Amino acid sequence: MNSNKTHHREKIALLFFLLFLAVTGLMGRLIFLMVYRSEHYSAMAEDLHQRERTIKAARGNIIDANGTVIATNRTVCTISVIHNQIREPDQVVEILSRELGLKEEEVRKKVEKYSSREIIKTNVDKALGDQIRTYHLAGVKVDEDYKRYYPYDTLASTVLGFTGGDNQGIIGLEVKYEDYLKGQNGKILTMSDAAGVEIENEAEDRIEPIAGQDLYISLDVNIQRYCEQAAYQTLEKKRANRVSIIAMNPQNGEIMAMVNAPEFNLNDPFALSPDIPAPASEKERQNLLNQMWRNPCINDTYEPGSTFKIVTAAAGLEAGVVKLEDRFSCPGFRIVEDRKIRCHKVGGHGSEDFLHGMMNSCNPVLIDVGQRLGIDQYYRYFEQFGLKGKTGIDLPGEASTIMHKKENMGLVELATVSFGQSFQITPMQLITTASSIINGGNRVTPHFGLKAVTSDGKGVRTFDYPVKEGILSKETSETMRYILEQVVAEGSGKRAGVEGFRIGGKTATSEKLPRSLKKYISSFIGFAPANDPKVIILITIDEPEGIYYGGTIAAPVVGDIFKNILPYLGIDPEEEETVSSFRIYS
Repeated sequence: MNSNKTHHREKIALLFFLLFLAVTGLMGRLIFLMVYRSEHYSAMAEDLHQRERTIKAARGNIIDANGTVIATNRTVCTISVIHNQIREPDQVVEILSRELGLKEEEVRKKVEKYSSREIIKTNVDKALGDQIRTYHLAGVKVDEDYKRYYPYDTLASTVLGFTGGDNQGIIGLEVKYEDYLKGQNGKILTMSDAAGVEIENEAEDRIEPIAGQDLYISLDVNIQRYCEQAAYQTLEKKRANRVSIIAMNPQNGEIMAMVNAPEFNLNDPFALSPDIPAPASEKERQNLLNQMWRNPCINDTYEPGSTFKIVTAAAGLEAGVVKLEDRFSCPGFRIVEDRKIRCHKVGGHGSEDFLHGMMNSCNPVLIDVGQRLGIDQYYRYFEQFGLKGKTGIDLPGEASTIMHKKENMGLVELATVSFGQSFQITPMQLITTASSIINGGNRVTPHFGLKAVTSDGKGVRTFDYPVKEGILSKETSETMRYILEQVVAEGSGKRAGVEGFRIGGKTATSEKLPRSLKKYISSFIGFAPANDPKVIILITIDEPEGIYYGGTIAAPVVGDIFKNILPYLGIDPEEEETVSSFRIYS
């Protein structure tokens, strides 16, 4: 009997001990959770009861050299619904579908979906968003947002670029300077109960957005307009595929204008031109859009033709293998190994000095200079002038030069390269290299971006760009300016002349590949004033109809642009200096 009692007491004691351990463990766990994990579970509870909506940051403006805003924002609205807060779903569906022009089935599907938030429509006009607010529909949220707006529609479209649905840069300066322009979004935090219904009279928490920085650029709206007008007139007159124009300060690389006509509408960048046949598939449509958005000035390469004779001449003068008074003979061709390479003048230019060889754009003269340099020395100057790499322009997608490998160059390749054939560069590379040849020998970096400024004006980030000094001597640079001034004064570029101004330049007519198609790119590169260049302009006309010679159709366009923009830039006409005022460096 006693043994049974003892046995029961042991069982009870064990049970109480186990219960004690369990209670102690639970209390320890509770203390651990309350003391050491309180912040974690408080955050989880807050997340459960908090609704979060984004307040979009205003994207920074893009501002031209005169302070004109050329890319800004318009206020729009985002309409969304929160399922658990909707009291009259049928009314919500009816009003939203009517006001927003959407199908009822589409709206109802989102209204009846069990989710924390469903967006009904974005980029809604602010007036319409305000109208929807007046209905006071429970569960319907109208949040203000921003949509990118370009006041000049097509102006510099391939340069500025545009933004996507999330207001993020897609192409051009918009994507290149995304980190400065985008800003930082804010938040609206509201409290809700376990069912997800907002608690009335509960204060909202707001994290205010930080606006993006304004981007100041070197592009000048007025010069851009002059250049665009000239490009479109040429495009229509010559029925060309495209006309591109670059205007730049050769002393520092600041780009004043960049045109690629036809441009596209930045406020409707996904709309194809009515002249383009309807694409058969979405893939074909995207390919057409990609072509429309391309910037041929930096994305495409071409054979520069005779404008590249500037490089060969500069290299020859710098190396000392040619002087202005050196005599040459042009019978209309030059035999190099087993190839007969023709001059553009079938009967030839006869006996001429180097200066007149450049003025006449004579192929045999430049072939001879290239042969005097030799492959090794020519290739060295090609690299020294910066032609092997990219320019470093602050736009995305810059193409590289396509050049023979040194070991694959023979005398024939050297001959054709000497007058601008059998290799390809971008228009931007050509104008940048020409700038360094005429500005005293400094290789500048072409650019648009000048500075980024915070919305309060206190934070300023000024952009710096590398300059490679001394790629050729000041003496050679001065000689090249003189030669190119004579090209316009009395040579093949005389149609670019402007009375009262000293203009230098070089013409080109390059045949596209394959040669059998007989398609051409006509171009002219010019600068002013010739003695102290402040602006350099390159025009390329892709596949003009009829007369296609650069000296005939490209040079006059640049001359007309100079006539308009030189006075605008504060460059006054001057009396023409005589040839005797120039010192010839031997």
